[in-house]
Amino acid sequence: MASQATSIVVPTDAELLQAQADLWRHSLYYLKSMALKCAVELGIPTAIYRLGGSASIPDLIAALSLPVAKQQFLDRLMRLLASSGVFSVVASTEAIYSLTPLSYLLVDGIAADDHMNHAPFLLTVTATHYIDLAMGLADWFKKDAKKPPFDHVHGASLFEDSMERSDPVFHKMAMQGLVVHDNFGTNIALREFRDIFQGIKSLTDCCYHGDGATAKAIAKAFPNMKVTVLDLPQEIKKIPADGVVNYVGGDMFKSIPRAQVVMLKMVLHHWSDEDCVKILANCKKAIPSREEGGKVLIGDIVLSPELGPVMFETQLLMDVCMMLMKGGRQRDLNDWRDIFMKAGFSDFKLIKMFGARGVLEAYP
Repeated sequence: MASQATSIVVPTDAELLQAQADLWRHSLYYLKSMALKCAVELGIPTAIYRLGGSASIPDLIAALSLPVAKQQFLDRLMRLLASSGVFSVVASTEAIYSLTPLSYLLVDGIAADDHMNHAPFLLTVTATHYIDLAMGLADWFKKDAKKPPFDHVHGASLFEDSMERSDPVFHKMAMQGLVVHDNFGTNIALREFRDIFQGIKSLTDCCYHGDGATAKAIAKAFPNMKVTVLDLPQEIKKIPADGVVNYVGGDMFKSIPRAQVVMLKMVLHHWSDEDCVKILANCKKAIPSREEGGKVLIGDIVLSPELGPVMFETQLLMDVCMMLMKGGRQRDLNDWRDIFMKAGFSDFKLIKMFGARGVLEAYP
């Protein structure tokens, strides 16, 4: 024990003072999430957008019909959010706040094909249903619980019928958040790496509670491609037939409609490695040989410290989020290699990083 003690380096006074400030910051991080939630519930991003893109605190008080007495408190909330990059601020005789790309994602009512209001995602992951999981995480670790924390705490599974029966209002919001989370970036991807889809004759999009939006976008961009959507039967029933995409109700754990390419976009991180191997093995059965153009196209988070500390932290937060809600995980390249090889694939390639996500191809 003595030899171990001598290896401990006692922090300097300056390091201890910095450590205390860091401890405060980490302990109070949740206030940033709650402040952002508050801003969305008040409608601040949308109000700034409707005011022409910038607004003072008095402008916001008037636009949102808030009590004038709350002006000083709203100023402090906005100051915190601006320091976090949610809004930008120009200090003159009075602070003028404007939208950043982050808060632009939270504006409601923008009439543009590419725009998706991310408020349902934010409000889902900051709801008490989620906060309760984090509050009870130490308790979950101490118990021999087989289910993920969400199921353990709520007695229902997120995104599933059991949650709809338990709390239909939260379930509806969570499903809206899932659709935004999964569909965002589709049009950007079709612009940035359109070549990935060139020459594909048929594609099956394996979805998890989707709405067919990605498949429709692909079919529109490549009208000669036969596009099929596979999702749970109850989800397929909700999608109106369009005569462009073929919709099939089924289960990716059992079988997948044959195609030259099978696509899994933001799907596999919901599942354990064992379940992913089962899904990928079925994908392999559904595609032809590599020589005939057979491959599995995957869009999902690829953990990578090389992306920088902020993006990597985001990926790790999403990893713990999946641990809490579904028992799934985010994966680095070695993790992806392991499940591809176990599923019987001969090779794979990381095609491109795409924000926090990566685009991978697996070959039979």
